[in-house]
Amino acid sequence: MEKLQLIATAPMGLEAVVARELKDLGYNDLKVENGRVIFTGGPADICRANLWLRTSDRVLIKMAEFPATTFEELFEGTKAINWPDWIPEDGEFPVEGRSHKSQLTSVPACQKIVKKAVVEKMKTVHGTEWFPEDGGRFVIEVWMLNDMAMITLDTTGPGLHKRGYRKLVTEAPLKETMAAALVLLSRWQPERPLYDPFCGSGTIPIEAAMIGWNIAPGLRRAFNSEGWPLIPDELWEQAREEAYDSVKDDIPLMISGSDIDPSAIDVAMAAVKKAGFERDIKLSVMPVSRLKPEGDYGCIITNPPYGLRLGDEAEADKAVKQLGLSSLYLPTWSMFAFTQSKAFEQTIGRNADKKRKLFNGRIECVLYQYFGPLPPRNKE
Repeated sequence: MEKLQLIATAPMGLEAVVARELKDLGYNDLKVENGRVIFTGGPADICRANLWLRTSDRVLIKMAEFPATTFEELFEGTKAINWPDWIPEDGEFPVEGRSHKSQLTSVPACQKIVKKAVVEKMKTVHGTEWFPEDGGRFVIEVWMLNDMAMITLDTTGPGLHKRGYRKLVTEAPLKETMAAALVLLSRWQPERPLYDPFCGSGTIPIEAAMIGWNIAPGLRRAFNSEGWPLIPDELWEQAREEAYDSVKDDIPLMISGSDIDPSAIDVAMAAVKKAGFERDIKLSVMPVSRLKPEGDYGCIITNPPYGLRLGDEAEADKAVKQLGLSSLYLPTWSMFAFTQSKAFEQTIGRNADKKRKLFNGRIECVLYQYFGPLPPRNKE
């Protein structure tokens, strides 16, 4: 099979992080666009990307891109794609869609046209008028932007943030993909301590541990494209075997977290246990005023409470002020705080060395970065 154009979708602001992940996986032919990174690969690369990408939302196959200002153009462009190569006779193929700055503004109408075109193409090969759609799932999406139609096929299924270790969540959970991005942006290394004083359901410590031990985040879950005719089972088996062989669980971790809410720590402990880090991540019920992480040259990586999100603004401000005071006693530590608060620097009492705008869903947030000294290099 010739190489496919694959798309790793990215939350706004994280495109460069997703691109760096793909480069680390050995993909250098990259094109970074708003909300996505396009790269080339074959069926085996669909398996690897789904298993390994920590900060992407999903992996799509770019089936075609063509101008479409009329429904006829959309129909013919979609029908020209070789759908029967991908979708078997019993395949379920729902169509999703979105439209922006295009003459074809009605998303339901675009979805209907694309569905009809796929059915017509399938009829030519399978010689039937009716498809039961009770087999594997092939989610097609039509993206209309500036009168160009892009047709994609979703290889992932439920978003890549669904790692499989989190069954319960706290009131305002941080997505696993964003937690992983915060750890990667901090450039933390597993030989350094890491502490999250507002750990909530434990997502940042767990994602850090997975990065520290080089555990592929998709190892514990299934994907839509398993069982697809063009992606044989042995490719998934090989990709999983490669991932299992890459785990480095002999590295000692110094990862801990705390939260003032006992029920949040209960949820976090359940997730830590399910993720397999019961002995390696230390969690405790504790106010930030008692923050005293062990070790030097560590990283505080946290998503502090914010009043508008979790109710009491005064309490949230007090907690952030306390974080500022506690961090003064950690002169060798770096701190990375991700919040939607625009007044974080005033509240904590010092200006960040660097700020980065990121989006938590549709909410604009800032990653405030305070750099401590780097650990001394080992002379050996």
